[in-house]
Amino acid sequence: MKTDVLSITTRSLLAAVALAGGLFWQGAAHALTADEAYAVSAGENDDRIAALQKLQAKGEDPALTTLLEALMADSVKVAGQKVYIVDGEEAKDAATGQTVTLPGDAEDVVNNTRMGSEIEAALAAGKLSSPDASVREEAIDSLASAADESKLPVIDKALSTETNAKLKARLTAVRAKALLTANDPARRIEAAEALASLGNPEARATLMERMADGGETDPKVQSALRTALDSVNTKLAWGERAGVVFTGISLGSILLLAALGLAITYGLMGVINMAHGELMMIGAYATYVVQNVFRQYFPGAFDWYILMAIPMAFLASAVVGAVLERSVFRFLYGRPLETLLASWGISLVLMQAVRSLFGAQNVQVENPGWLSGGYDILSNLTLPYNRMAIIVFAGLVLLGMTLLIAKTRMGLFVRSVTQNRPMASCMGVNTARVDTMAFSLGAGIAGLAGCALSQIGNVGPDLGQNYIVDSFMVVVLGGVGQIAGTVYAAMGLGLVNKFLEGWTGAVLAKIFVLVIVVVFIQKRPQGLFAMKGREA
Repeated sequence: MKTDVLSITTRSLLAAVALAGGLFWQGAAHALTADEAYAVSAGENDDRIAALQKLQAKGEDPALTTLLEALMADSVKVAGQKVYIVDGEEAKDAATGQTVTLPGDAEDVVNNTRMGSEIEAALAAGKLSSPDASVREEAIDSLASAADESKLPVIDKALSTETNAKLKARLTAVRAKALLTANDPARRIEAAEALASLGNPEARATLMERMADGGETDPKVQSALRTALDSVNTKLAWGERAGVVFTGISLGSILLLAALGLAITYGLMGVINMAHGELMMIGAYATYVVQNVFRQYFPGAFDWYILMAIPMAFLASAVVGAVLERSVFRFLYGRPLETLLASWGISLVLMQAVRSLFGAQNVQVENPGWLSGGYDILSNLTLPYNRMAIIVFAGLVLLGMTLLIAKTRMGLFVRSVTQNRPMASCMGVNTARVDTMAFSLGAGIAGLAGCALSQIGNVGPDLGQNYIVDSFMVVVLGGVGQIAGTVYAAMGLGLVNKFLEGWTGAVLAKIFVLVIVVVFIQKRPQGLFAMKGREA
């Protein structure tokens, strides 16, 4: 019994030794040899590339990876038929890894752009299985620069294991690019169909490059490439149109926020306030101050500073508006030219005050983390979170203002004073207090517009000057005192302006919009929505 157990144990040990020996000799068979190292490092580029691809087909080899990394670092020398990796004063044999004496006649290995791309692609192939998505993305980018039919096994293997949708799409594009170099026309047609299904700018660039270099001679493949390019162009055109619509709505939302305050101060109270843009600027700087307070004292809650900045921007501008109304504008009601000149002077004073307090240079307001980035709708259409938030914010401000004017006691007083001041006064309404509250409300809404603008650009003393003319155009075009008209006019001007920008450029688009507004006002002075009955 003991003999049987001993014999079984002996046989098991012998089998394990044999297996280990087999694995050892198998690994040795795939180890980098001196001839293989020399074939990759010296000779014509075509021969070196062929040797490199042959070695890659054998599987991963740490010695080959070390050699390729050294080649990329320009630290490889050759002498005779041997390759040396030089690290400072030390030299190692590229095949064995042993430290050796570098021959005096050793020459540097020089890689041109093509060879460098091939080496980068070979190194990238080993990184495609990395658990780090950023490493895999970098490897895909390197592989794309030298994609050809020989890389297909590596790409297919990576595709079968890739779980990230974005990286999988990139690998699919690289695979299609590699298929375009295949000898079989059917595979090149397959590549065209794959690129057509992707429908992104990278696919269009790959198709245009293939068609432009004259490398395709097969009529069927040429037809497939043209069909694929037409399909990609159609998909991208829809993305571009949707992008223009979104940016137009985004601009319209900004104009709406800027014009809502004017709809009260100018539309309802008749005050031509040229300092309205500076009230927006004050709201933006209030947001900047709140951001700095959170960054210094509450860094853990920084992503939520905007929730505190919104009411602070409203209050800061509303207080300044109340002071201006009580000290200047209350004495100028019914005198539009005087209010225009006085408010223009006030705007200069406010800008200089901000320059003295914060400096003349623009300051940066950082987006919270949850407002950074964007949502990918199409391959060429990304909706930024901050602009989406501004659209929603503008809708909420509009809703709040409409309810305030139509449903609250304050709104009733504002409407009564603007429609018939003497009668409202006779009924016991404190018209002076109502004027102050209404002007403060309009100024506060301008501050909210400044808070929103701080999320899409830098904040500076001349921030409001970029929007004051457009804001007045929105109010006049929509109809004086008509909030619904302000909404339609803001969205209309935003969309028209963005569509014209794509056709004529930004400067001419502004001119055309101004001409359109002037012509419209000449034909319909009361705007889109005219006052009716006693309001008129």
